[in-house]
Amino acid sequence: MPIESISRSRDPVAVPVLVAPSILSADFGRLAEEIRAATDAGADWIHVDVMDGHFVPNLTIGPAVVRAARKATSLPLDVHLMVSDPDRYVDEFAAAGADILSIHVEACSNLHRTIHRIHDLGKRAGVVLNPATSEEAVRYILGSVDVVLVMSVDPGFGGQTFLADVLPKLRALRSMIDASGRPIDLEIDGGIAPGTAGSAVAAGARVLVAGSAIFGHSDYRQAIDGLRRETSRAVVGEP
Repeated sequence: MPIESISRSRDPVAVPVLVAPSILSADFGRLAEEIRAATDAGADWIHVDVMDGHFVPNLTIGPAVVRAARKATSLPLDVHLMVSDPDRYVDEFAAAGADILSIHVEACSNLHRTIHRIHDLGKRAGVVLNPATSEEAVRYILGSVDVVLVMSVDPGFGGQTFLADVLPKLRALRSMIDASGRPIDLEIDGGIAPGTAGSAVAAGARVLVAGSAIFGHSDYRQAIDGLRRETSRAVVGEP
């Protein structure tokens, strides 16, 4: 099923961005309940951080957790592969129920081949840039990708502080994407919360990954709505 048909329909002026709660910050002891709660609270995507303990200094989840998440929601599963040699894993995560598979340009030896493999599996393909990686690393792949994800923290752990140094990169990518004429989602992940979400959207982001800002809040709907209010003001230029 095309992802557009399972994303929630929203007013492009009132709600200009998508919110993707990251389950890295959820209570894994009741993960299905947490995902259902985020879904009911108005999330657009569910973000899944996969870490291998090699590409990044942390070890998180595998395809079994993605399969469990798939059963808990009908929302798109946005799977971020922070792994070395992602070609080894895309087939298994696709089979587990991922809708979007995003891979790091820093970890992939043949980016075009891996992107095309993800598409062959019937999934949307994304590329990810670490904070220190230039936007130029994706210029020649824009014709093939569906998502560009900018890391606004060094990947590996949740709860880190937003790196404002990535904002010029977001602006440059927004220009590149708009010039391409392709419907590429520009996503940002890391330290997204009230106070940083607005600046990220003003710089061009249209998908916000938020972990502790949502799952660390006592009311998930209130947390998501708060991000929407801030980002709506950022897009229309309100103070």
